[in-house]
Amino acid sequence: MRCMSTASSGLAARLKDATRELHRQAERSGVMAELMQGRISRETYCLLLRNLQPIYAALEAGLDAHHPTDPNVQRLWRPELRRLAALEQDLDHLHAGVDWRLDLPVLGAAAEYAERLERLARTDPVLLIPHAYLRYLGDLHGGQMLARIVRQGFGLQGELGTAFYAFGDEDAQLLERLKREFRAGLDGLVLTPAQQDAVVGEACEGFRLHGKVFGDVQVGPC
Repeated sequence: MRCMSTASSGLAARLKDATRELHRQAERSGVMAELMQGRISRETYCLLLRNLQPIYAALEAGLDAHHPTDPNVQRLWRPELRRLAALEQDLDHLHAGVDWRLDLPVLGAAAEYAERLERLARTDPVLLIPHAYLRYLGDLHGGQMLARIVRQGFGLQGELGTAFYAFGDEDAQLLERLKREFRAGLDGLVLTPAQQDAVVGEACEGFRLHGKVFGDVQVGPC
């Protein structure tokens, strides 16, 4: 799938337009399709979270490292957006074994993705931004629906096991504010035209990598 964008619109709109089809493909690929339909086992869901964990760890470490000095990261990075601790809390609650860090493997695509984020943090931190766009706006948009699916599928109560989708308050106004602020932050970034193009291209690559992660998890450990 070719990554298409138009240079005349704001960056948030460019990203949405350029990644629309890749986003749709990722949502329908591998284990994600099973999750959306409520056909995922608890074990497989834990494997999914386990493989998202190093991606969030690398992304949030990179954003934290550059937040004090990079004005563009400062425009986007909010404490409320953090997902890593909540994701790990869900794994602690849901995993049936002793230690999910030892019991559940990080598969090839997730390891590749995390390594890419670590490399970008060292060499071109502005390209962490499209991965933040992909993850955090996705969590804000679809997270509440996924939380309901997970709760119903596994018979969970409250936020136990679904803290990953909770942003401190279920008030829809808060979620809308975070989404609005994130999009405004994207449009307020100070980037050259070449940097904007690189951000759009990296967002497309991020969706492709997500498709590979979801496919790996569906197949499971070898």
